[in-house]
Amino acid sequence: MKKIHPSEITPEHVYLSRRSFMKGTGAIALSSLIVAACRGNEIPSPASDLPDETAMPATGASPEATPQTTTLTDEFGDPLNVFEDITQYNNFYEFTTNKNAVADLAKDFITSPWVVQVGGLVNKPATFDLDDIQKKFSQEDRIYRLRCVEGWSMVIPWMGFPLASMLGEVEPLSDAKYVRFETLYDPEQMVGQNDLRYPWPYVEGLRLDEAMNGLTLLATGIYGKPLPPQSGAPVRLVVPWKYGFKSIKSIVKIDLVAEEPTSTWMAVAPQEYGFYANVNPDVPHPRWSQATEQRIRESGRRPTLLFNGYEEEVSYLYQGLDLQENY
Repeated sequence: MKKIHPSEITPEHVYLSRRSFMKGTGAIALSSLIVAACRGNEIPSPASDLPDETAMPATGASPEATPQTTTLTDEFGDPLNVFEDITQYNNFYEFTTNKNAVADLAKDFITSPWVVQVGGLVNKPATFDLDDIQKKFSQEDRIYRLRCVEGWSMVIPWMGFPLASMLGEVEPLSDAKYVRFETLYDPEQMVGQNDLRYPWPYVEGLRLDEAMNGLTLLATGIYGKPLPPQSGAPVRLVVPWKYGFKSIKSIVKIDLVAEEPTSTWMAVAPQEYGFYANVNPDVPHPRWSQATEQRIRESGRRPTLLFNGYEEEVSYLYQGLDLQENY
């Protein structure tokens, strides 16, 4: 299978204009909401490397029973997951650990007004509101695969802009080596934040060179529409070669820092979740294998690809780094 350059991930003939995109996905746009990227501590049984299939969208259905509302695919020819499959299967612990309840609990989440503060080791700290984010940074459409640490996967069409564009605006200083992200803390709205088993607000981090990679996206929409609350509205990170819990949602703060930040899952379970979280079939989770995954709506399992299939675009970032040690 021919691999393509990151700029070619979204087919030009489909995304030449917003009108053509919406025409291609019009039937899908009638559905309600889309899934958020996964969060890694809602774990399968230690006796199995599969998530609880009774809670997942149905798999193994006949072709006649499978909703076919789009012909768009990723660069491997795999079709997008449709709204009907993934609407009610969401991970967003700020609302609940129950995947099937996130959409309902998040439906009244207030996402406007909203600002993202960007600072730390930069020449020009800045605060961007939603209008800045929409107008200052050219919005692009990208089809990316999502691989959850729990062992399931999806293909999702995002809308957003490269994180590098925003970081370029603030001019990182030479001693900035990492980027630290922080989610909104509002336990009145985000009722899951009343669960004191987890340290809030949610924190994630990337190396600066990972953050500046052309694949790293700040997403503002999905399926040609603004992000719904359970998908991390109004702005969230998408890092397609890493497990989904790395793609922090509902971001309010971004800081350039000199030291590796301690992410939420590193703090909660350091023996299970490392800083890098790169998709790697050769590095099992302590309690289940990562060698295979289950694509939502498919029966059976498929092999997991190193770096989620984006090896050509990102492997240079880890030359000389022991991927077993730095999981």
